Amino acid sequence: MPTSAVAAEIIARLRDPQFGRWAGQIRRTGGCRQPIHMRGHVLYIDPATGTRIHSYTTATEPYGTLRLPCKTRRASRCPSCAETYRADTYQLIRAGLAGGKGVPTSVTTHPALFVTLTAPSFGSVHTRRQRHGKLLPCRPRRNAQSCPHGRSTTCSTRHSINDPRLGEPLCPDCYNYSAAVLFNAIAPELWRRFTEALRRRFAKTAGLTLRELRDHVRVSFAKVAEYQRRGVVHFHAVIRLDGPDGPTTPPPPWATADALADAVQHAVGAVSVIIPTVVRPFRWGRQLDIRPITTTGDLTEQAVAGYIAKYATKASECVGTLDRRISPAEDLTALPIRNHARRLIAECMRLGQLDDLADLRLIQWAHMLGFRGHFATKSRAYSLTRKDLHTQRIDHERAEAITTGRLPLFDHDTVRVISHWVYVGKGLSRADQIIAAALSGGAG
Repeated sequence: MPTSAVAAEIIARLRDPQFGRWAGQIRRTGGCRQPIHMRGHVLYIDPATGTRIHSYTTATEPYGTLRLPCKTRRASRCPSCAETYRADTYQLIRAGLAGGKGVPTSVTTHPALFVTLTAPSFGSVHTRRQRHGKLLPCRPRRNAQSCPHGRSTTCSTRHSINDPRLGEPLCPDCYNYSAAVLFNAIAPELWRRFTEALRRRFAKTAGLTLRELRDHVRVSFAKVAEYQRRGVVHFHAVIRLDGPDGPTTPPPPWATADALADAVQHAVGAVSVIIPTVVRPFRWGRQLDIRPITTTGDLTEQAVAGYIAKYATKASECVGTLDRRISPAEDLTALPIRNHARRLIAECMRLGQLDDLADLRLIQWAHMLGFRGHFATKSRAYSLTRKDLHTQRIDHERAEAITTGRLPLFDHDTVRVISHWVYVGKGLSRADQIIAAALSGGAG
């Protein structure tokens, strides 16, 4: 229940003569939890005559500000804007597999694989294992000895999907926290080297140089990073073969899904990254999943696009850490996070102070457990871009505004635009959050 102060603010807001205008702004943000507040104006002027065609100012808006959606991808911060990001990611991935939005439908005939690249083991953790639909014990071992710290190395529990122990080390003191956060930090570089090795292997198999390969085949991809419960990232990727001009041209007959799978398997084992002061090179884990994408069956373009888009809005908060930066001065013991995540963050803080590891920026990315790469990426020719989708959305909203009379009909490319905008804050008060939730039909 709201406090008396919040209740009074709600009543004042509802009685405000500009409440209807404010509610309209909230609805146009799509229910954004942390809208951006802007103050300014814009003028549209006919360059030939100098006359004003249209103008807008926030001076007449409630509190003199315009509220815009935050457009974050994180579902933990704003489910509404994250849903837009997820839908955009779905369209980007699916267009590269089924066509549409400027991508020819003939792309469905191009060989494509769904590949999952995992991290190596850094110590035994509680896991959920299944075989043929049957739930198996976590880590059953007969006559197993205790670890050097006196803890059991076995677990016969059949963990439920919501068991908080999933991802937790059987012995935290045996777990290699340093290697775990360093792997997260170099994962983007390991992915880059993987794509290069993949192209080199595919060219060698075809009897071509890497330069000659570009005249016959283009390897396109789209990927997303996902945090495992143990706090380490792995990548889900769509890898597709095209002709030299991308999805508009088919690959040659010898560029098959089997040849691509062979190149993927070779590249995974061939690449590594060496970090100063660390003896062991970092490689991909032994668990590698390679499956062809088909128009029928379980792994269709819709299923793959939905799977990748789902993880595009998630981050490290899904494994029990925070979705904000953590200051080195903060007391880690006071953070509302699980102990495994706390130790990973503490290790980021410790390693980040070493001069040889300064380029990894582990302290700045401690809340991400060391990972500092983009979560959803794609190669240039895989499909359309987010900018294309954004432009299409703007054009749709402009046409709607013209239809409803909120904007006059004129050619935006032939007018002079003078604008001035200032950022003045973001977010909603508790009272505004309750009203906004009621407007969108959600809970406060």
